[in-house]
Amino acid sequence: MADTTTPRREFLGHPIGLYILFFTELWERFSYYGMRALLVLYLVAETREGPLGGLGWEQEDALALYGWYTMLVYVMSIPGGLVADKLLGRKRTVMVGGLTLCAGHLVLALPGITPFYTGLGLIVLGVGMLKPNISSMVGDLYKPGDKRRDKGFNIFYMGINIGAFGAGIIVGTVGEKFGWHYGFGLAGIGMLLGQAVYVLGRGHLKGIGELSSGTDATPEQMEAANRPLTKVERDRVGVMFLSFFLVIIFWGAFEQGGGLMNLFAAEHTDLMLGSFEVPATSFQSLNPLYIILFAVPVANFWVAWGRRREDSSLFKMAIGTMIMGWGFLFMLAASMQVDAGEKAWMGWLVLAYLFHTLGELCASPVALSFVTKLAPVKYAALMMGAYFAATGLGNKVAGLVGEMAVGDLGPTTVFIGVAAFTSVIGILVILSLKPLKRLTHGAEDQDPEPAEPEPSTF
Repeated sequence: MADTTTPRREFLGHPIGLYILFFTELWERFSYYGMRALLVLYLVAETREGPLGGLGWEQEDALALYGWYTMLVYVMSIPGGLVADKLLGRKRTVMVGGLTLCAGHLVLALPGITPFYTGLGLIVLGVGMLKPNISSMVGDLYKPGDKRRDKGFNIFYMGINIGAFGAGIIVGTVGEKFGWHYGFGLAGIGMLLGQAVYVLGRGHLKGIGELSSGTDATPEQMEAANRPLTKVERDRVGVMFLSFFLVIIFWGAFEQGGGLMNLFAAEHTDLMLGSFEVPATSFQSLNPLYIILFAVPVANFWVAWGRRREDSSLFKMAIGTMIMGWGFLFMLAASMQVDAGEKAWMGWLVLAYLFHTLGELCASPVALSFVTKLAPVKYAALMMGAYFAATGLGNKVAGLVGEMAVGDLGPTTVFIGVAAFTSVIGILVILSLKPLKRLTHGAEDQDPEPAEPEPSTF
């Protein structure tokens, strides 16, 4: 619960607490995406003495673990939110989550299979406690109706992408070139920096994210908690769960970036630029770089488009899923080069990640907003948890698809299959828009002007 009675010190028109949370999340994402960039490459690296020795796993096993790990990171947001709501409050839960993350990354820096699994488990728990709650604290910084709130979230999410961009370049390069555990350790140092920012900046977060007694519920919320769902609410929940299906499909394809495409870059791509070899993990920085470059142009496009044409959330999600899927046509071209006995041109990956990011900017921000518009008041927290669970299931699907690609089907078949499947699903949703919009009962008509999409919340 926010303390909205005491004026807060500001910097550049926003509470200083926003920048504390900005840098905390920046370093948390630096640590998470740095470790993510190294994970499958470390798993499949040849077992040998020295810092560049990996675990020597088969690619299918590595992608299976990648799927489970990335799924659990998001699914754990549900108990992480419950811990904050019922036991500790968001501020303390973020603190505990950050400390758990520090421990996980530093344990992961130690050699051996036991520290490896222990570190992954601690990171899953830490992210589950930190990620959903630190985002909520950003909202707590602003009074109800404060028009700066959306801009504050844009600033906060930019920190996510700055951290993710630096992770692929810095942590990835250190891990690939000097030693996997050095990279894991560097990710841990990043998390320690984030935790230090959070601890030192707590004075600017007084009254933010404290445990609520429940007395701050509005009369509307109290009334809604004691009655069954109306037909309108049931219809909206049905449409919302359809959107979860789209979410699973989207992330099931998109998350090939950290798994299958990461392996493809390392093993099948010509990484030479003259005499310089580009680290395979550097491609992991393309997505956050593109978000930084294209978030505003894409937002402006949808604002202009919405003045004259269809711009519902489901439409944007369908278009975003299709655009993201078309990125796999570039991976298809790369795979066909490999089938012909050549190394793939790295430009194919650059273009694939570009389309994946454009699709993300269309689909991901509005999906989260769509849930908040359709969720019944008394189930708002549960539906948000279900959204994160759908994201987690999408990550698990990504692992399964990657396993098929390195198994019997092969990358070429999987790449063309993903591009075709996402296109068909997107078209079916667009063709079904009229009846689906009727089932929302005007939930999106409450906003007379299209809201500016925000950069990725993930």
